[in-house]
Amino acid sequence: MDSAFFCNSGAEANEAAIKLARLYGHNRKVVNPAIIVTEGSFHGRTLATLSATGNRKIQAGFEPLVQGFYRVPYNDLASIRQVADHHAEVVAILVEPIEGEGGIAIPDPGYLKGLRKICDERGWLLLLDEIQTGLCRTGKWFACQHEGVVPDVLTLAKGLGNGVPIGACLARGAAAAVFQPGSHGSTFGGNPLACRVALAVLEVLETGKYERRAEQLGERLRDGFKQRLAGVAGVRDIRGMGLMLALELDRPCKELMTDALARGLLINVTAEKVVRLLPPLILSDDEAERLVRDLSEVVRAFLEKK
Repeated sequence: MDSAFFCNSGAEANEAAIKLARLYGHNRKVVNPAIIVTEGSFHGRTLATLSATGNRKIQAGFEPLVQGFYRVPYNDLASIRQVADHHAEVVAILVEPIEGEGGIAIPDPGYLKGLRKICDERGWLLLLDEIQTGLCRTGKWFACQHEGVVPDVLTLAKGLGNGVPIGACLARGAAAAVFQPGSHGSTFGGNPLACRVALAVLEVLETGKYERRAEQLGERLRDGFKQRLAGVAGVRDIRGMGLMLALELDRPCKELMTDALARGLLINVTAEKVVRLLPPLILSDDEAERLVRDLSEVVRAFLEKK
């Protein structure tokens, strides 16, 4: 990537990406530039990022939302082409390589390459939200690398600061030249403390240890859950990429968060029926074994009492 804008959160990073795409459109004389986004996505809780998000539940009560977004089903290239054919004002696509809040939705092989091809054909920008997937979580530095795809704009946060607030909007090529002095800014974005912490994180990740660790440990966790939950009625799917995992059940399971907490496990439920697991890259072998054992028992007990 050729340029970076630093901010304080993932939502701010995506706000920057949205503003960049709109300015890119205006610079090309596009009236009311629009961005294609997907169902099930999550890009933040500020007004523009909330509007780009594909979740009606968290949007409720905050209308009117920001206009200029066309929403299509995730993992559906044909729908994107259909929008493109009828809306000349589209200038970009904003998507997560894996939808986290959408239930660890992993697209078909070739989806990201297809997005890249469409953007190249149309002169659009490809904006990838790697706030949840980036920085070695999926077994590579960025999830888009699994398909060899390079976006025009890439957003980061979460693991970048290892708990210290920082976000980043990275751009390359024509996208890198869109923002000029005064186009965008942040009072505390790029502050010395947050940037030094991020540098320390990158220095550790550059050793390559955690990239390999995420891939290997993720496979071990998935295999462990599949063995312990094999044949259990109510378990629909066990999937993931690196240390981004999902246990999908056949029923709403929000109460599992409380059940798991009682066993000392912090989990999250997304898309109503999906247990989302994002264990830290420093997870030990013993902790991984305990996670599989205890969570499998919690899931079994939950399904048996229904």
